[in-house]
Amino acid sequence: MPSTSEPQTLVDRTGALGRIRLNRPKALNSLTLPMIRDIDRALDAFEVDPDVTAVLLTGEGERGLCAGGDIRMIYEGGKAGSPEPVDFWREEYRLNARLNRLQKPFVAFMDGIVMGGGVGVSVYASHRIVTERTRFAMPENGIGFFPDVGASWFLTRRKNELGTYAGLTGEPLAAADAIAFGLADSYVPSERLPELAEALSRQPDVPATIATFSQTPPPASVAAQQPLIDRLFAFDTIEDILKALAQDGSAFAEKTLGVLRTKSPLSLKVTLRLLRLGRQAPSLEACLEREFAATAAVLRSHDFYEGVRAAVIDKDRNPQWRPARLDDVTAEHVAAFFEPSAKPLFVVDAGKGERL
Repeated sequence: MPSTSEPQTLVDRTGALGRIRLNRPKALNSLTLPMIRDIDRALDAFEVDPDVTAVLLTGEGERGLCAGGDIRMIYEGGKAGSPEPVDFWREEYRLNARLNRLQKPFVAFMDGIVMGGGVGVSVYASHRIVTERTRFAMPENGIGFFPDVGASWFLTRRKNELGTYAGLTGEPLAAADAIAFGLADSYVPSERLPELAEALSRQPDVPATIATFSQTPPPASVAAQQPLIDRLFAFDTIEDILKALAQDGSAFAEKTLGVLRTKSPLSLKVTLRLLRLGRQAPSLEACLEREFAATAAVLRSHDFYEGVRAAVIDKDRNPQWRPARLDDVTAEHVAAFFEPSAKPLFVVDAGKGERL
């Protein structure tokens, strides 16, 4: 019997616009391995189609573009020793790199919730549109993981500590903050997105078309604290960052300190090291390679399974981290996340010096 279930990804062409629509609205469009492959196949077709002048990524439903990867699948697959989590990350990270290299204009409507893997399929767009409903975040430290999908690249491209703040705290960013952090480009009210999509299907000049719809977003709140963030997050150890926050005494510092104290101590240390190494990385691919290697340690760790249990399975919001204190996280604990992968993501073409 043919399946009557809805496809997880809708792909079509409207005029000159190649459309990719994530179609799991009840699951906040969280990404599955078939969806990653759907997007990859869609790009194969759109890139060679001369009638497609731009690609648009959107999410179905009213709640968001995408809340991330299918964490339950990774949790269950990791516990069972299934190869699916590794396959998912491998293909997801390769897709992230491909999106960053896409030759045609790539527009992402970052409306509503945009987190984790949802960031990975949108932040590399050439035209990133946010709305009054945007909630952009990399909250992985809260489930014993770390900000991935190239976060150690896209959170470290500016010479300030806003990316360090975003990566460590996982706090959601509204539209103006996402733009100020260098993670989005234009603000368009959500009610005008259908009209913008229709205009893009008719107009080959993507920047000019978006400009006619763009407005000034409501004022940024987090970015207004940049001088304070730059001072408090300039350190290379979590201990020094926490000490600076505790000594500052401002309402912002006290709130931020409280947020960080709920995160996995091991994840915080791994994340900060990834971010600092990312600043020196020569390419997105280098960052993705390092993050992919770190996922092997995630699947062996206590904190990931405990974090997902507390947030997704039992939903008691009371993870018992191990180690429970920063002081008990050893160099060996952290080093386990930085062992090179036996099967790298990218193969270097020695003749061209390129990553394939």
